[in-house]
Amino acid sequence: VRNSKYPQLTADHRAIFRIKAPDAQKVQIDLGRKYDMVRQEGGIWETVTDSLGEGFHYYSLLIDGVAVADPGSETFYGMGRMASGIEVPFKGGEYYALKDVPHGDIRMKRYYSEVSRSWRRFFVYTPAGYDTHTTEKYPVLYLLHGGGEDERGWATQGKTDLIMDNLIAEGKAKPMLIIMLDGNMASAGFNAGALKAFEAELMQAVIPFVEKNYRVRKEPDSRALAGLSMGGIQTLYAGLYHTDMFAHLGVFSSGWLPFYQKIADDQYEFINKNKAAIDSQLRLLWIAMGGKEDIAYQNCQNMLKEFDALKLKYIYSEYPGGHTWPVWRNNLYNFAQLLFNK
Repeated sequence: VRNSKYPQLTADHRAIFRIKAPDAQKVQIDLGRKYDMVRQEGGIWETVTDSLGEGFHYYSLLIDGVAVADPGSETFYGMGRMASGIEVPFKGGEYYALKDVPHGDIRMKRYYSEVSRSWRRFFVYTPAGYDTHTTEKYPVLYLLHGGGEDERGWATQGKTDLIMDNLIAEGKAKPMLIIMLDGNMASAGFNAGALKAFEAELMQAVIPFVEKNYRVRKEPDSRALAGLSMGGIQTLYAGLYHTDMFAHLGVFSSGWLPFYQKIADDQYEFINKNKAAIDSQLRLLWIAMGGKEDIAYQNCQNMLKEFDALKLKYIYSEYPGGHTWPVWRNNLYNFAQLLFNK
């Protein structure tokens, strides 16, 4: 945060953390691996980590065993709570660097859902020129976050606006709206009820609201649906059952989990029975993984074997980095370039 000297990053990607906690007995940094902090004079605690991997990392302070956010860092909603975050830059990240190009906006919009009977919100990326090109209608990508995150994920951790600003300025992607909605439903959890609730919210609340309030094209070829991890499962569920609504689907770091087997089998049967319609409607099914270290890797491979047996067409891509935001930013970068092309 502004005027805070710590955390610091060294040239070899080690992080230096320092916190004042004079009454604490034990302080640690939790970056997945826990680092003990050493007490200095004046109640200052300090530690230096090993070299960190490139990209974005959630972390927490553990003060006498209690996980808290670092007051010296920005906070992000991740891991199901507010957590601190640290970004390790790398040469491959130029595509989301802040550049001298026309910039769009990320806006927050509240809406009342008759489906969930609650006030909800989404974030929307509008490309440069949206407010001045008042007669132009745009294609739209509905973009979903992962488990433990919410509609803020793609807008903040995901760098969506910078990725799209740069792509559009370079002529590599079509100007589009991106709706970053909340995939967390009242029936929270990984179950059929939550998937059905999300499908209803998307189809009956979000899309009608967007198409009433924003200048977007309404034909299936101008709609795309994509998501990471949990959002990838939601994309599989809502997208493959509705290829009459979405001609483009993106599944990032995801695949049917073992406890979804009945849901997966039902979908495979649906694909088999409706193969001709799906083939004619679905222009792009893009599936990406963060390499073999991605925690969803094997689930995805098992699903792809079923797709192969069904002769369902898809494009498969890997970008090393596991189940992390650098991978998903790269997924968006590549997926967006394939959308809405004649």
